[in-house]
Amino acid sequence: MSVDAQLTTLSAAFDDYPHTLPLKRGEIKSDRVALDFSDIRPANRFFKPMVRELKFDVSEMAIATYVQAKACGKPLVLLPATMMGRFQHGTILCNAARPLTPADLPGKRVGVRSYSQTTAVWVRGILANDYGVDMDRVRWVTFEDGHVAEYREPAGVERVGGDKNLLKMLREGELDAAIYGADLPDDPAFRSVLPDPDAAAQTWYAQHKVVPINHMVVVTERLARSRPDLVAEVYRLLAQSKTAAGLPKAGAIDFLPFGLEGCRPGLNTIINYALQQNLIPRKIDVEELFDSTTRALRG
Repeated sequence: MSVDAQLTTLSAAFDDYPHTLPLKRGEIKSDRVALDFSDIRPANRFFKPMVRELKFDVSEMAIATYVQAKACGKPLVLLPATMMGRFQHGTILCNAARPLTPADLPGKRVGVRSYSQTTAVWVRGILANDYGVDMDRVRWVTFEDGHVAEYREPAGVERVGGDKNLLKMLREGELDAAIYGADLPDDPAFRSVLPDPDAAAQTWYAQHKVVPINHMVVVTERLARSRPDLVAEVYRLLAQSKTAAGLPKAGAIDFLPFGLEGCRPGLNTIINYALQQNLIPRKIDVEELFDSTTRALRG
């Protein structure tokens, strides 16, 4: 954080989305805050340095990472601003030549980049709570550590070497299924484990009324305590950038909820899933994720 006579510059880390580009391109401005954007890509590469080193003043962050960070007492504060949300039903894939259903997963090898990856938390929660799958009987295969240093994967999780590739292992039968956090392969060799995932997601949403939040925004506790006015200004800029992008579209589900009440259903659900999956040691109240300033920010 640097300050001149009128403008405070904050280091920031956000990926490129339709709703962040107006801000990044300078179309959305402030006479109080300038954001110095990191060029680290993709987003999951700046979550770890933010959690472990407080590398930025403000950063996009995977929500499961933040929930774990809060449980570990990390000096970070959540803003009720969603940067990525989506239905998760189509993110667990199998080889089309060896098709699986959710009921087939116990005993199978399922790969995921990191056990505590937010997409995986959503998928395991949905499979366990809505499809009755015993997640403890799945043979999990991971490729890297989680972002929060204090977290340890459950006993029995298999870690493979850095020379391994998730898609190649699924293609060649070393994995029976795999969870993709981003860049789902558009390849007819793979299919969703959940039949008709789009319809399944719509049914799930009609039942639960929850937007599965992937990424939100955090600031350092130091910034939140010393300059709550700047935190509120960052939130305003993000909300204005979303509006400039024309989101949400008329009549569409808002996958980028802003404000505590808009985010509450997704946050409650991910906290419950994280507790079920032993990613956190205790139940966290949604209000604990914020401070007095960010809790009061409106959508």
